[in-house]
Amino acid sequence: MKFNLKSLLLASVLSVCAVSANAADVKEIKVGVVGDYVAQWDTVNEILKKDNLKVKLVRYSDYATPNRALHDGEIDINAFQHKAFLKNDIERNGYEIVDIGDTIITPLCVFNNKDKIKSIEDIKDGDIIAIPSDLTNGGRALKVLEAAGLIKVDPSKGYTPTKADITEYVKKIKIREAESGILARILPDVSAALINGGNAYTANLNPSTDSVYQENIDPKVNPAAAVLINVIAAKKDRADDADLKKVVEAYQTDAVADTILEAYKGAFLPAWAGAKGGFVK
Repeated sequence: MKFNLKSLLLASVLSVCAVSANAADVKEIKVGVVGDYVAQWDTVNEILKKDNLKVKLVRYSDYATPNRALHDGEIDINAFQHKAFLKNDIERNGYEIVDIGDTIITPLCVFNNKDKIKSIEDIKDGDIIAIPSDLTNGGRALKVLEAAGLIKVDPSKGYTPTKADITEYVKKIKIREAESGILARILPDVSAALINGGNAYTANLNPSTDSVYQENIDPKVNPAAAVLINVIAAKKDRADDADLKKVVEAYQTDAVADTILEAYKGAFLPAWAGAKGGFVK
């Protein structure tokens, strides 16, 4: 049998071109995230293959940058914040961004320095409790401390009170504010810290074994629960973009719900309408 070298070369070139063309057909969607809780995005990418779309994660180390990056067009969407944080960031910075889909919810936990306290009842006068320094998560943390019986705050301030709104220290604790991303690192220096789910997961803190108190996210008990749902956000002028809607649709599936429940062992709950095994609104 004789081989035609020119034919073989041509076939090879055509094969390479076909692969390149297929790769070029896949559209990349840049998604800004904070923390290491990203297993669900692998599942999203599997679902998006049929649409020739692929999510590329752009990781940030703080909560201030992803909304600025989205507003400036550096990324297509972001998924790191709850509704209350988004609302406050828009009001403070004038960002032209909007919520385009619900994702997860996670209770804010009081993580204890095991060398200092074993339970919430062990917290005593003079103990230092660290909380997030941003207004929405800091206010949320104060409401958790109130629910735990450590302080009382002015009820008229809703879910965003500040330290100035504390009306009574039931326990004479000292509250230290710090950027959310470093709270786990300063836990050895305080008695306890209120660390949100993403940063706790990144720091290998387990809400079940490493915390002494968890926020109640039952909307019948906690009226703020609805605004504590995390969301996917996009620029306002791309809110109806068909490709971005496909990303949201891919996220809000049973397959992604299964990934969230399995990967995070209940630290995060699916929170979109009708989510499998998820948060009940």
